[in-house]
Amino acid sequence: MEGFGEVSLFLAVKLRQRHFLTIMKQKSYTFSEIKQKIANYCVYQDRSHQEVEQKLKEFLLIPEAKEEILLFLIAENYINEERFTRSYIRGKFYIKSWGKKKIANQLKMKGITEKLIRKCMDEINEQDYKTKILEIYRDYYDKLPAGAAYQKRSKTITYLIGKGFEYEEIIEMLD
Repeated sequence: MEGFGEVSLFLAVKLRQRHFLTIMKQKSYTFSEIKQKIANYCVYQDRSHQEVEQKLKEFLLIPEAKEEILLFLIAENYINEERFTRSYIRGKFYIKSWGKKKIANQLKMKGITEKLIRKCMDEINEQDYKTKILEIYRDYYDKLPAGAAYQKRSKTITYLIGKGFEYEEIIEMLD
């Protein structure tokens, strides 16, 4: 058993050295280069405040420099929480076919406030929402193997709930 402790210590030292070498190999950037890289990151796709802060951590900046970059991005409208939220909602509903609950939960995980989420949910047209429920229901129901109709219905409803659609909305559309 004594050898096991030595091996663990040896591995820990090696991992520490590898981590140190990784940090040392990172390319260093000037403040203006970092600012431009982060601006490009935001231009490529709408980003949440939290995502940008996470990206800034990669550059090992002092807090004052991070704050200055964030203020610049907000002032120049590179970061806009409402624009990000609306874009996210549209994409996840119209492309990924997620329901409102799943979209809201994911946005909360990205640090978006409940109030802003509720405000931006108008991006989803109510008729489109109902149509999407029926469309997904029919597709999934038809793909299930033959069996009792009530079992297929139950599995399909469970699938829709997993995609973030509300139980009440599903039942309303099926009746």
